[in-house]
Amino acid sequence: MRVLFLAPSYPPEMIQYTRGLAELGHEVWGVGDTPKDGLPDLVKRSLTAYLSVPRLLDEGDVMARVAAWLGRRVPDRIVSNWEPLVLLAARLREHYGLPGMSVDAVNGFRDKQIMKERVAAAGLRVPRSKRVRTEAEVRAAAEEIGYPLILKPIAGAGSADTFRCRDAAELDAAIKATRHVQEASCEEYIEGDEFTFDTLCVGGQTVYENVAHYLPKPIEARSVEWISPVIITVRDLTQPKLQPGLTLGRNVLKALGMVDGFTHMEWFLTPKGEAIFGEIGCRPGGAHLVDQMNYTSDIDLFREWGRVITDRRFEANTERKYNVGIVFKRAQGQGRITRIEGLGNWLREAGQWVVEESLLRPGTQRRNWKNTLLSDGHVVVRHPDWDEAYRLSFAAATGIKMYAE
Repeated sequence: MRVLFLAPSYPPEMIQYTRGLAELGHEVWGVGDTPKDGLPDLVKRSLTAYLSVPRLLDEGDVMARVAAWLGRRVPDRIVSNWEPLVLLAARLREHYGLPGMSVDAVNGFRDKQIMKERVAAAGLRVPRSKRVRTEAEVRAAAEEIGYPLILKPIAGAGSADTFRCRDAAELDAAIKATRHVQEASCEEYIEGDEFTFDTLCVGGQTVYENVAHYLPKPIEARSVEWISPVIITVRDLTQPKLQPGLTLGRNVLKALGMVDGFTHMEWFLTPKGEAIFGEIGCRPGGAHLVDQMNYTSDIDLFREWGRVITDRRFEANTERKYNVGIVFKRAQGQGRITRIEGLGNWLREAGQWVVEESLLRPGTQRRNWKNTLLSDGHVVVRHPDWDEAYRLSFAAATGIKMYAE
């Protein structure tokens, strides 16, 4: 099968999806803004053909260049797993009359206000929200919704340009920081724990499900520099407290018309045990979440995704063997990493349960912690017992120290 894959090398996890498609024997036609000579070796080996475009986010230009490049050739599938390109992939599918999610369906996953309206129309609990374009609209929405509230882009990804506002002063600061955002959603802040609901779907039915716990909430982790964000996948999905979220997630997929591929949803569990919808994308979670899911079940979801979008089949074992924690570390200070403390002790303590250690080494420039959850590297640990996975994850979060100057 011939698969046109938008952005086969960026973000970096897309390299593995490209590899997965090729390992299944498919022709992979890549379209990206990386020059062909600059592609990673694994991507070069996995691609059958490649079109380099100057502006990957310019939909009209990309569609014209793809049409000229393909000529009379027509791929069997057109896909993307990067949030900014899922609508472009849908437009290309409709142009060529190919199977997959329609532009209208994808827009329900991309536009946060349309998303919430469609989910609410299905009778599901969503935060109260308003679409806002001007400062006056933001202030009017805040008056109606009340504090605390969240201000975030309508078509954003992750927690970028997302602010929690507890009062008028914090709203003033958020308005100032988001003047470059053309459309935003002003919405109710939900008290409670935040989880993911991740799936691979065939025909809208889940063939693989995952729940991960954010510790703390992403909005809080993006607000305080010294925090080392922790995300732990949950081995036991049968526990009663998660059932409202699992039911909510499955119903959201129906409400939004999911077909084939990955979804990544975020939801809240309130102190009263109510599950409340956050948002969802028709693409995989980032920040190594799919790697965590692979470690949870000892499978290769990069390759299984390729099987799902081409053959509409899923063949991996869905047994959940481990709780898997990833800890993103942030160095203290600015500039280049100078030293790491506590890593050796933690590695000895965690022993066989460590599956990855990928911290930036001394001499490496610190990353901007506000721009990436990946921070200054990460460690991954897994364990069949939740309490032990939690303990080892937070031992890394508090015991490993990185310094920069």
